[in-house]
Amino acid sequence: MNAERLAATLPARLAGHRLDGALAEIFPAYSRSRMQRWIREGRVNVDGRAAGRGTRVAGGECVEVEVLAVAGEEWRADPVTVPCVHEDPELIVVDKPAGLVVHPGAGNRGRTLANGLLHRYPELARVPRAGLVHRLDKDTSGLLAIARTLRAHHHLVSQIRQRSMVREYDAIVRGRMPAGSGRIDDPIARHRTRRTRMAVDERGRPATTHYRVRARYPGFTHLRLRLQTGRTHQIRVHLAHAGHPVAGDPVYGGRRAGALAPSPVLRALRALRGQALHASRLALAHPLDQRWCEWRSAPPEDLRALLAALEEARDAAP
Repeated sequence: MNAERLAATLPARLAGHRLDGALAEIFPAYSRSRMQRWIREGRVNVDGRAAGRGTRVAGGECVEVEVLAVAGEEWRADPVTVPCVHEDPELIVVDKPAGLVVHPGAGNRGRTLANGLLHRYPELARVPRAGLVHRLDKDTSGLLAIARTLRAHHHLVSQIRQRSMVREYDAIVRGRMPAGSGRIDDPIARHRTRRTRMAVDERGRPATTHYRVRARYPGFTHLRLRLQTGRTHQIRVHLAHAGHPVAGDPVYGGRRAGALAPSPVLRALRALRGQALHASRLALAHPLDQRWCEWRSAPPEDLRALLAALEEARDAAP
C-alpha cells in the first residue's frame, strides 16, 4: 500500500486546542475522528515524538502524520454517474446534483459520488479520500474539486488551508436582508444535544462566511456567499443563526414560514430537490503549473424556477 506523509507547523492561534482538533483544522481533508484514530495508531509525531491521546497544542510544534493513501480500504467502486465538467491528469471538477451524497458514511456505504469516482477513475484508490479535498452537503448542488494524484492532493489541501481556493455559492434565504454586503464570524461546533446537527457555539472552531445581497424579494433574499473557512453545514448554520435560513432547508428551519408566500412561490419551494443553495463558482491555482483556473455553474432548474417565481411576485407586489 502507498503511504503519504503530511507535515506542517502548528500556528500559534491553535494554542490550547486538542491535537486531534488542531490537525483537523490544518489538514481539512481529514475529519477529527480520523485524526484521533491515527494518533491511537501511532501515526502522528509532534516534534519528532509519537503523539499521545489528549495532547494539547502550544503552537509552533512541527507535526507529521503518516497516512496510508488507499481509499479502497473503506470505499468500494460503484457505477454512479459522475457529472464531470473538467478533467486532466491532475485534477477533476464535477458539478454535483442535489440529492447525491459526496462520500460513504454510517448506513450509506455505496452509491455516493466517491464510489462513482473510484469506478470511473480507479487510480483514485491511491489518493486519500478518493481525491476529495472538500465536500458539499447531500442536498446542496454545485462544483467540487477532486485531486487525481498525491501531488495534486497536497497542493489543493494547501490552498484550502491557506484560504486561497475560491468557493462561492448562490442561496435564497428567508426574509429580506438589508442591501449590501457583510460577513458572519461565528464559531461552529456540533450541536450539544442534536448530534447530527451543527450550531453556533463559543466552544466551536472559527468560521467565517462573506455574503453580498444580489436581489431582494417579498419575504426572501438572493445572496452570493464566499467561504473563508469550510466547516460542516457552515453556510446553513450561519444564515439560520442570523435569522435567515436557506429556503427549503429541512434541518435549520428553511421550510418554515412559507404559508404567506404567493402560490407560484409556494409551488416552486415545494419542488426544490434540496435546499436553495448552489456552489456556483470554483477558482484555484492548478496543481501542475499554478495557472489560475475558474469554473462556473448555473443554478439547477428547480432553483431557477424559484427565482423566476420570486421575480414575478416582486413585479406583482403593490
